[in-house]
Amino acid sequence: MDHLYSYDSLFRLSADVFLAMGCSVADAELAAQVLVAADMRGIDSHGVARLSGYVRLWEAGRINPRPDIKVVHETPSTAVVDGDAGLGLVVAPWAMNVAVSKAGIAGSGWVSVRNSNHFGIAGYHAMMALRHNMTGIAMTNASALVAPTYSIERMLGTNPIAVAIPAGKQPPFVADFATTTAANGKLEILQRKNADAPLGWVQTQEGEATTDANALKKQGALLPLGSDREHGSHKGYALGSIVDIFSAVFSGAGYGPWAPPFPAYVPMPENMPGKGLGHFFGAMRIDAFRPADEFLEHMDNWIGRFRNAQPAPGHDRVLIPGDPERETEAVRKTEGIPLVASVAEDLAALAVRMKVTFPDALA
Repeated sequence: MDHLYSYDSLFRLSADVFLAMGCSVADAELAAQVLVAADMRGIDSHGVARLSGYVRLWEAGRINPRPDIKVVHETPSTAVVDGDAGLGLVVAPWAMNVAVSKAGIAGSGWVSVRNSNHFGIAGYHAMMALRHNMTGIAMTNASALVAPTYSIERMLGTNPIAVAIPAGKQPPFVADFATTTAANGKLEILQRKNADAPLGWVQTQEGEATTDANALKKQGALLPLGSDREHGSHKGYALGSIVDIFSAVFSGAGYGPWAPPFPAYVPMPENMPGKGLGHFFGAMRIDAFRPADEFLEHMDNWIGRFRNAQPAPGHDRVLIPGDPERETEAVRKTEGIPLVASVAEDLAALAVRMKVTFPDALA
């Protein structure tokens, strides 16, 4: 049975674990904030359920808890950032701030990152731009678990794209999605529940369709957005490839099948052409295109018209990207964050191992 935990308690647990890894107080609290933001927004696959994974990467010597993050190349509107093998949860906000700073001067800022690690949910970083009345873009490459269309070889990650666009009176437009039919974390959730995966999420090692949620553990592969060629998987494959190139080929990170795997027990690829995982961030001032108040008025109009589109039979409303996450966050602020039993047990054991306190459940 799921138990509920407060945001503050899971934030403190996460920050304490990152402190125990050797992070500074500021970095530990930033990493915890990014991590628990995923749980708050209902993206449980990328929240505290991943905390043990970061610890294992640190124990394997793949995460530097005290990174010297720096810009290694730049122009007035672009930069390449080296994350010094730091937590992606820390490197990514640092790099997004560079993009925002450049956008403030040049109208837009574009930053590619190398030598980083898993950065949590892409949406968190894209939404950082909203505080500055800017549009934000965030992407990252990831462990190679995805077979390109017509292939059985795992070549790409789930490679998410997030775009956050400010509005006036309406909530912002926030799209945050993997370029696969489903993210790996969704499979992990099904595995904890001993449930099957929907057809079209994964394929077997031989390239056959399957509903086995454990297919990746048997050398199968995730499928690009669209599932198969007849349903447009070539488009998901192209989107994932674009993210990989922007994040890693631009920056000098490991790309394609050389992207470092998140599970610490998986050996690092041989003959890697770059360093660590790669990210890509963009920030654009809306007044670089049209007067800000005019833009916000029309963004409100756009959102309002789409929200009022006639629903299809069986549905009571049309959603705007960002609605489900925003509504989930509102509920979890008051009711708490649910953790499935297996995740709570894993975190409790981690707390003992790292000599930190595991919080009591709300219910």
